[in-house]
Formats: sequence, C-alpha cells, structure tokens
Amino acid sequence: MKKIEALIRPERLDPVMDALRVLGYPGVTLTEVRGHGKQKGVTQVWRGSEYRVEFIPKIKLEAVVLDEDAGKVANSIMKAARTGSSGDGKIFIYDVEDAVRIRTGEAGFQAI
Repeated sequence: MKKIEALIRPERLDPVMDALRVLGYPGVTLTEVRGHGKQKGVTQVWRGSEYRVEFIPKIKLEAVVLDEDAGKVANSIMKAARTGSSGDGKIFIYDVEDAVRIRTGEAGFQAI
C-alpha cells in the first residue's frame, strides 16, 4: 500500500475529491494547514495598506491506496489541483507497511 499526501489550495478541494471518487478512493483525511514553499509567502493589499502573509492556508489530503494505483491517484490529484500558478502544492508518496481496522481487527487493504 501507498500513502498519498497532497498539499493543495483550499479552493481546489472539490475538484480533487471528484477525481478521487471517480477512481474509487473517496476515503481521505483532510487537515487545514498553513505553510510556504519557495515563494515564502505573499504580499497583499487590504484597505490601501500592504501586508505580508508568510504562511499560506492549504489543505493536507491523505489517502492510502493500492501500490498499483498510486501513480494514477497522484496524477489525478495533480491534474485536478493544478492552476498553473505558484503555490499549487505538492504530492508526497510513502510506503505503508500495514493497516488495521480497530473495530474488526481486519488488516491490510481490507482495513482501509
């Protein structure tokens, strides 16, 4: 199994979730996070004054998928989340050794 962790723009969440449902992976964990990459924040203007927002709001989406689907899922997230602008996010893929469903004791992908 693989864990897909994607940091995306909050406004791209609905298209990403639609893409995951089409692939048969509607089960995700979402966390609201803030951070910055190479751009180190943005400068915005509000009521005529400039101010710097160093940590940009993002959504961290996590899903565990079958090994053979990891590339397809990551590609779908990338296509759905992309705006073409700086700050579109990142996707990380990790190996998952095992999973256990607490309620039933099922293990492996059946626990997902």
